[in-house]
This record gives sequence, C-alpha cells and structure tokens, in this order.
Amino acid sequence: MNPLSKLIAPKLPAAAIGLESKSASVVHLERRRREGFSLRRAATVALSESVLVPGFDEINIADPQELAHALEEAVIGAGLGRQRKWSMTLPEAATRTVMLHLESAPGSRAELEEVLRWKTERNFGAPFEELRVSREKLSADAQGRERYLAVGVRESVLAEYESVFATLGWRAGLILPRHVGESRWLLNGGAQATGDAMLVSSHREGFTVILMRASKPLVVRSVLCEAEDRDDELYRLLLFYRDRVTSAEEGMEARGIERLMVLGEGFDKNHVSQLIKETLGYELRPMTAADVGLQLPPGELAFDEIAAPAGLASLAWR
Repeated sequence: MNPLSKLIAPKLPAAAIGLESKSASVVHLERRRREGFSLRRAATVALSESVLVPGFDEINIADPQELAHALEEAVIGAGLGRQRKWSMTLPEAATRTVMLHLESAPGSRAELEEVLRWKTERNFGAPFEELRVSREKLSADAQGRERYLAVGVRESVLAEYESVFATLGWRAGLILPRHVGESRWLLNGGAQATGDAMLVSSHREGFTVILMRASKPLVVRSVLCEAEDRDDELYRLLLFYRDRVTSAEEGMEARGIERLMVLGEGFDKNHVSQLIKETLGYELRPMTAADVGLQLPPGELAFDEIAAPAGLASLAWR
C-alpha cells in the first residue's frame, strides 16, 4: 500500500443525499465497532410532481428554489444543518451507464482514446464535449475483448444540480447515478460467496440491472419501459444471463447468482425471486439491510429509500 495514499486520496464525507423524481433523502453513517455500518441520522421528504423531472437530454429541475427548500428541510430534519460537504446520487433517468467493448486492441494510447471517445458518443447519443464521463477498465469478456464501464451525464444537466447545491452553500465532491450507490452494498455480506451478485433497481421510468462478478460489473442494463412491461424485460435479461453469460463459461462450473438485491417500488421482491427460479432453476431470497451490514433504526426509513445515498456515504471508510 502506498504510505501516502491517505494524503493523496480525497476524504469523502459520511453524509450523502439521494435524489429521486418524487423524493429526496439524506443520510449520515457511522462505522460500527465490529463490522458494517449504522444509520446515525436520516430523513426523507416528498417532492411534488413538478419540481424534479429526470431526463438525460432535458431540463431536470423545473423549480430550483422549491428543490433547494426541500433539501434544506430534509437536512434540518435529520439534524445535519451544519453539514456542507456531501456525496450525491442522481436519478437514474438523468444518467447513462454502458459497457464499451473493443473489437481489437488499439495500437497506441491516442488510438484507444479516440475509439473510446467515438463509442461513448455513439452509446450516449451526445457529443463528447457535452458529457461528464467516468470510465473504468474491466477484465476482458469471454471472447477476450477489452471492456470499459462508462458512466455519464450531460454537463448542462449536472450544472442544474450543482447550482442548487451552490445556493445552499454546499459542495458535492462525488456525484454518481443511483444504481452505483446501491451496488456498493453488493460488495458487503458476501465474503464467503464465490458466485455472482445481482441488483435490480427500479424507478418510475424503468429499471437498471447490474450483475457483478468478483466485485466488478459483469453486465449492466438500463431499461426504459412501461410498468406493465417490466416483468417481460427482466425475464429476457435473465434468459440472456442463463444462455449467453453462464453458457460461455466452457470448461468451468457456472457460478450462478448467489446474492440478490431488489430495490425500488417497480418490482415485487417475491415475484423477482419467482422469475429467477423459473429461468435459472434455483431459489434466491433478496437481501435486506441487515444482510449487507447496514443497521437501520426499527420502524423508520426503509432500505429502498436510503440504499443509494448510504452506499456513497460508506465510501468515507473505503
């Protein structure tokens, strides 16, 4: 380990805000003595339909003043009025996450950047100069192709959220999509697991599925669909995993999914378990907050409401 890592790496706050089209949540975590985390402070406030309408290509915040007022109300209600540094999760519809596959190895670093830039523009449907993109290199796929995970948002959309924070005198050092915060919990509660982990995160416009292997994304799919089409879309994705992902593991025993997390209001958790049993042939119970090492006060906030911001807040101890 680099002895200067603690000085070089930015210190992230243990407090985070999660934004959705209908609500805003704030959390502050503390590390438990043995392992895991507990919710030190938290609050959620409802947003009216007209305040925040997430979208990748459109104006998101119709009423910045009302959103700022709601955030301030949530923060004060949680007893975090003095907090100025935050992490923040954005609504899913405001962001895009894609896997970039390279058909052949580029001959130089400059060629690699050019190819990744072109693929990013093609997948995101916007000029590269108009995007804020984070990129991570992953292990090669089953065909040996290089893979990169790209997470992005339009600069103009991001500026809307940052402007609201600025009016409150806050600074967001880490801004990521909702599913990134939620997927952090897939890394907990699975120390003895050797199989894959799956997140199903639903929102008003559709859902996102992340399949992870060895703590790295294996499949990332964001689906925009009507509520009545959710089951069919998830069923197709599970078939893809069964027929294309696990079947590609020739010469080795297929791992299968060992950990499942279902968040949001779009899916019934038991029904997702039933779909998995029908397609993959085994039963899987969705994990709770306790399963992933997060202690919640009894009878208060639901894990679904605060999983995303709490996941980013846990990075304070990374």
